[in-house]
Amino acid sequence: MTSKSVESRSEATVLFAGDSGDGMQLTGTQFTMATAHAMNDLATLPDFPAEIRAPIGTTYGVSGFQLKFGSTNIRTPGDEVDLLVAMNPAALKVNVDRVRVGGTILVNSNAFDKRNFELAKMDSNPLSDGSLDKYVVIQIELTRLTREALADSKLNQKEIDRSKNMFALGLALWMYSRPVQPAMDWIKKKFAKQPDIRDANLHLLNKGIHYGETTDAFAFQIEIEPAKLPTGKYRAIQGIEALAMGLVAAGQKSGLGIFYGSYPITPASDLLHALSRYKNYDVMTMQTEDEIAAIGTAIGASFGGKIGVTGTSGPGLALKTEGLGLALMLELPLVVVHVMRGGPSTGLPTKTEQSDLLQALYSRNGDSPLPILAASTAGDCFETAYEACRIAVKYMTPVIVLADGFLANGAEPWLIPNPDDLADFDVQFARKKNGVIDGKEVYLPYKRDEKTLSRPWAIPGTTGLTHRIGGLEKEHETGNVSYDGENHQLMTDIRHDKVQRVNQEVKPLEIFGDQSGDVLLVGWGSTRGSIEAAVARTRNAGHKVGAVHLRYVSPLPLDLPEIAGKFKKLIVPELNNGQLVKLLRAEYLLPFEPFCKVKGQPFRASEIEDKILEEIG
Repeated sequence: MTSKSVESRSEATVLFAGDSGDGMQLTGTQFTMATAHAMNDLATLPDFPAEIRAPIGTTYGVSGFQLKFGSTNIRTPGDEVDLLVAMNPAALKVNVDRVRVGGTILVNSNAFDKRNFELAKMDSNPLSDGSLDKYVVIQIELTRLTREALADSKLNQKEIDRSKNMFALGLALWMYSRPVQPAMDWIKKKFAKQPDIRDANLHLLNKGIHYGETTDAFAFQIEIEPAKLPTGKYRAIQGIEALAMGLVAAGQKSGLGIFYGSYPITPASDLLHALSRYKNYDVMTMQTEDEIAAIGTAIGASFGGKIGVTGTSGPGLALKTEGLGLALMLELPLVVVHVMRGGPSTGLPTKTEQSDLLQALYSRNGDSPLPILAASTAGDCFETAYEACRIAVKYMTPVIVLADGFLANGAEPWLIPNPDDLADFDVQFARKKNGVIDGKEVYLPYKRDEKTLSRPWAIPGTTGLTHRIGGLEKEHETGNVSYDGENHQLMTDIRHDKVQRVNQEVKPLEIFGDQSGDVLLVGWGSTRGSIEAAVARTRNAGHKVGAVHLRYVSPLPLDLPEIAGKFKKLIVPELNNGQLVKLLRAEYLLPFEPFCKVKGQPFRASEIEDKILEEIG
């Protein structure tokens, strides 16, 4: 027990930063789990270096993990940081501008030497040159304290130095009155077969806590009350985990199971890893030799009666486009999960962006419309993946799910849904002949449902349901190859109309904030939290501002023009150079204005708030 006083706050933002080998992602993840156990609302932003094995000590090798948590509704990982834990000068240089004036910077002072200054391209020591005077700077000899604490350990020097993040974690948990037991349980489980490493990490975790209790550098602890969340069972979940669970739930609810064919690519690779853990839930995963093979296997699985799924990031979608066109021509249910990253080409593979929207819409040859859904939060990834599978099966069409690196890697508390509350699947395999030609009953593979325009789903080997598949244009109803111009016009129109009929599934848009007024923000994907936080701030300042968020970007919602007409100005924030805004202008002929950012980082709420105030004048 500590005798120090406790200061109560409603929210806080913490950022751990250091080299990739400093374990900052692990430290941030364990701090997040402790925060979830403390029943706070939270949002995270893991920030990985774009270069694999970047030189130690350089600014482009810095790895960070930012977390905002509180007793209030937390929508973003935070604009300004209350506590920055910097393991070296490069981590400080990259992140110091994120710290609020008066915020705390905790540094490993052992790393602030001449060599690390040179690697970080720093001309002077920030700990002594006055550049940090507006912050509370706490210098801790983390490296020395770690070595002293493990002097009797059997670990070698490298293993000991790598363990210093546990000292930092213990101190941070103490500073914010976080429960320690979750981290202890994780260490015991993780290193159960490596007792020397297990004991060393547990010892350092406790040393960090003890340091906070005994040192004069900290006058008080900070306490944050639990958030008032809706009643239910929660877990902290990353977006990539939620995508996997949404797909698994769809496979179970439909009774079809899931086949996932994928080629590893950052940041979508973790979806393959996550799904591979659900084999006992009728999930089959396959790592293929390339992106083309990945979508090919998924199409084959769909033809065979499974929910075929494939996933990719960045340039991987370009390689899948021919396969997408084939699935569209065959009119088979297929789900493509696209976790966007900075581009073009290899671009910024570990940074977030929303620059593939137009690629998802138009990258296939010919007129080839598809339903496209975009997840808006880490937890919403579950519902979006589930919904995409349901639409794919009901309308017999490929569906693209758009997420991004921020969503995939970020985490939040997730209210675990009741499986009975999930929407039912309408799975109807073709069972009998359904047409008459020349007086004979025959199977018509492209004879359509009147409501959805979907064609029958015939499982290979079913007697009497043999039909042709392939990329050549199909004749209406019979499915035979056709080069007739009138038929091509008809089939093109039908495929377009089928996607438009998906609007039957789309719920009316909900306006966040004022129902009419000065500014309406229209967002999609991961911008939701920042947009709603900015709207809340400007409304508190007395302005009339609202926001709507699109889950469906194809087809576009029918009620948006009516909502837009109730506001004086229309702003579209997105992490690209203005893609959705082009679609909205073309579709609705309304004066939507772009607000764009392509810096590899999500919007800060303050950035959108400033834009709103600028438009209001």
